[in-house]
Amino acid sequence: EVQLEESGGGLVQRGESLRLSCSASLYIGSGYCLAWFRQVPGHAREGIAVLDNGYPTYKLSVKDRFTIFRDDAGNTLFLQMNSLQPGDTAKYYCAARIDRGGGCFLLDHQYTAWGQGTQVTVSS
Repeated sequence: EVQLEESGGGLVQRGESLRLSCSASLYIGSGYCLAWFRQVPGHAREGIAVLDNGYPTYKLSVKDRFTIFRDDAGNTLFLQMNSLQPGDTAKYYCAARIDRGGGCFLLDHQYTAWGQGTQVTVSS
């Protein structure tokens, strides 16, 4: 099973940017569903971006501000976050699963590999 590790979180001010990285122990190129989730204490984990065969889909609240992409070598997944708002404060997780057809969705129970998470805090 692939192992994932996030990095790049931190404390930023409203309007600033961060890039999160998710390093994989195995190749996670074509054939994988790759996603970013986030969670605030006391709330359910929510999916915010998914990469399906190279095509991204975003939760409406982050669309046009966040970009999910993978490096050409297929070992690292990224989340570029621009125009960060206090409402984006959360612990961010990357997730992966083998794509067995049927599409890739932001449903956390479908993913089999998770990182440990990285905290993003946006101050006002």
